[in-house]
This record gives sequence, structure tokens and C-alpha cells, in this order.
Amino acid sequence: MNGAATDAGRLPRYGGFQLTTLVTLRMLIGWHFLYEGLAKITNPYWTSAGYLQESKWLFSDFFISLAASPGTLTVVDLGNQWGMLLIGLSFLLGVLVRPAAIAGALLLLLYYVAAPPFPGLTYGIPMEGSYLIVNKILVEFGAMLVIIAFPTSHRVGLDRLIYQTRNAKLALQASANAEDV
Repeated sequence: MNGAATDAGRLPRYGGFQLTTLVTLRMLIGWHFLYEGLAKITNPYWTSAGYLQESKWLFSDFFISLAASPGTLTVVDLGNQWGMLLIGLSFLLGVLVRPAAIAGALLLLLYYVAAPPFPGLTYGIPMEGSYLIVNKILVEFGAMLVIIAFPTSHRVGLDRLIYQTRNAKLALQASANAEDV
């Protein structure tokens, strides 16, 4: 499966170091997304237009067209700002982490496809560091895949309450079914 034992064949159990490491990764990504979302929301001049206009690879015409339409750009900006904030909150609180991680991975994949660090592609907007194929967006995308593959919110997070309630209901149903037999 994923290298971890499972509870009742469904939820993975991790050792102390594994759980601590995975939760730490989830918290770091959560903080990054929450802060980036807040920084964009609180900056009245922030827009994704410059990033989209610099697109040079697959679907560049699509990304550039998003930036060219003021109404569409507003929707893209709001989705970006609030999406990042909500993904970050989800990760920090440990609630609905899997859907948030899938949304986060898709968002990061869009960022990467819009402006990948490939040889021969140059961008007018300065980038942090010098990258060749792998950049921090791709690394964080990989970390999102780890969060999807190795869930922790059923042990550390508000999802634990959801799982406990669900498991209690399943146990009651199982005992009622056993009595009927």
C-alpha cells in the first residue's frame, strides 16, 4: 500500500517520526499557502496579469487571454487569492485536507505550466533564483502529492472528529446488523 499500517484496512497508521514529519510538511505548506493568499488579498495592487502575460509554453495563448480580459482576470485573481487562503487554512486546521491538496496540486501545476523554467524560455518578470526544469513550484507540487498519498488529518486535525463520528456510526450499524443475524 503506502508503507504504513492501516486501521481496519482503511486509515494509515504511522510511527511517531513519520506522523510528525508528515504533519510538519502539511503545516509548512499550509502556512505558505495561507500567507501567500493573505498577502495577495491585502495588497490592493496585486494581480496575476503580469505572470499570465509572460506565459511561454503550453497553453500560453490561453493564459495570455485570461490576462487580456478584465472580467476574467478579476475572477482568476479572486480564485487565486481565496483558493490559496482556503487551502492554507485547510492544511493548518486539518479539515478536508485531501480535496484541498488536490486543488493545491492543480493550482501549482497551472503555475508551472504557465511559466516553466525550461532552457530557452526567458521572462521579463524577475524570478527568484536560477532554475533548470525543477523550481520551487514543482517541488511544492511534489510535496502536495505526498500529502495526498499519506493523509494525516485523520490523526492530527479536525478531520479526526469526522472520522471518529463516522467510525462510531459504522460500529453501531455493525453491532445492530450482528444482533439481527
